[in-house]
Amino acid sequence: MQFLLRYLPKHCRLRRPHHRGFVDFAAIKHLRDRGLDHAVQREKHLKPMLNIKNLIKSEPAKSLPLSVITQHKDSLDIPSRPIEFIRKYPSIFEEFLPGGIGVHPHIKLTQQVLDLDAEEQLVYQSESYRQDIADRLLKLLMISRINKIPLKILDDIKWDLGLPEDYTKSIVPEFPDCFRVIANENLSSGLDSDLELELVCWSNELAISFIEKKATRGKMDYKKGMPIAFPMHFSKGFEMDKQLKKWFDDWQKLPYISPYENATHLGPSTDESDKWTVGVLHEIFRLFVSKKVEKDALLCLGEWLGIRSRLKRALLHHPGIFYLSSKLGTYTVVLREAYKRGLLIEKNPLISIRSRYIHLMNIVTEDRKAIGVPGGSTQGKKPVPDSEEQREKGDCQGSLEMNDMDSDFENDDDYKYDDDEEEEEEEEEGESKSRARRNAPTSGSKANKKNLNARGSSTNAGTGRHRLVQKHHGMAKDKVQLKDPNRDRLNSSKSKRKLFTERRTAT
Repeated sequence: MQFLLRYLPKHCRLRRPHHRGFVDFAAIKHLRDRGLDHAVQREKHLKPMLNIKNLIKSEPAKSLPLSVITQHKDSLDIPSRPIEFIRKYPSIFEEFLPGGIGVHPHIKLTQQVLDLDAEEQLVYQSESYRQDIADRLLKLLMISRINKIPLKILDDIKWDLGLPEDYTKSIVPEFPDCFRVIANENLSSGLDSDLELELVCWSNELAISFIEKKATRGKMDYKKGMPIAFPMHFSKGFEMDKQLKKWFDDWQKLPYISPYENATHLGPSTDESDKWTVGVLHEIFRLFVSKKVEKDALLCLGEWLGIRSRLKRALLHHPGIFYLSSKLGTYTVVLREAYKRGLLIEKNPLISIRSRYIHLMNIVTEDRKAIGVPGGSTQGKKPVPDSEEQREKGDCQGSLEMNDMDSDFENDDDYKYDDDEEEEEEEEEGESKSRARRNAPTSGSKANKKNLNARGSSTNAGTGRHRLVQKHHGMAKDKVQLKDPNRDRLNSSKSKRKLFTERRTAT
């Protein structure tokens, strides 16, 4: 027993665990934050675009047949048909026929994206950034005393950690005193998916969480185990009852347990365990360059750490610390304190490069043209403006889209975050679009034919009526009777009948 107590943190040895009070956490409403939703939405299609870019760049000819990209559609995470996705970004990709022969089209990169890629490689090759990557990997390995992580889990979050594609060859061998790649002892297949990144040496200097450093700067007398309050930023319109507010206040006053300490001995139903789990999540998010990650990848990492269920509860019970966005067809978890009005507060050279990629993707969306290539499709392409007025209108619309990317969301109102309400909104939007299609005027020969038939039926229905053309309203003198053949025929028959009766009476 003494042996077990010796390895527990000092501030946890003799303290009685504080069990959760009766709080209805299911009643917590998650409200939508448009600023954070925009931070997630603006990176739409960025990852598949960079995947295609890296694949093309890896070829000696710096180009690829379209058929090869189509074969790797799933591994590249292309959301639509490859030809449609490529034509959507003409500032990134160029289509050409090699040798002028009408065979399968090839895809190459534009000079703009090649120049931006060269700047990206300079960021990866800089000594300061490589040291920053090494520190991120080392801190991740030390969290909760997990000394190794499978490479397949790291591959799921390497985008969020800011790792280059070849980090196992370019970064890991450069820091042999920190970590190394080993084979899994339980698996002997020798595949890359069975390899693991193992911690070599523990660093006491790095085993200090971000929030502890912040508290140390604010309080000179701060000691380990003292209460630390996590910053909370609720969505506009969020309401809580007195019981929930009291629980949050008491929860903030609990002693802070570092994520680099082993606290798995705490029961899952205690408030101390919940605060330690939030501390682990908070520190992991601080390791991500964009301070956000997909929920599935985060839970996969939590399963390896042995705290998957605790992570799920922490995400649901603390909407003031973590935000769940349903954009991009999946759930994305965002650290609230890292953003202000939808913009990332902490500056990072890699994030700046990604923002320039996004700008390049959207800068010429209004100018793209449909290119007739065998096997391609022009469906969904915007027509090229014909008149100067249309071109000016398209330019204004494109500039508004770009300005909206960097807006501060000062006038945006937050609204409730509910999957059922979101589905209803999508259904209503679909119904409104269908009604608009039904009510919209049809074009083409069929429409002209319908109009002619309708005009002809109206004239036929009006045949036999006495039509008047009135030049001045209310003046009978200016009325002109139109000639009606049916009425003339009727008048002639009446006159003949009258003449016949007169002759008959005379005789």
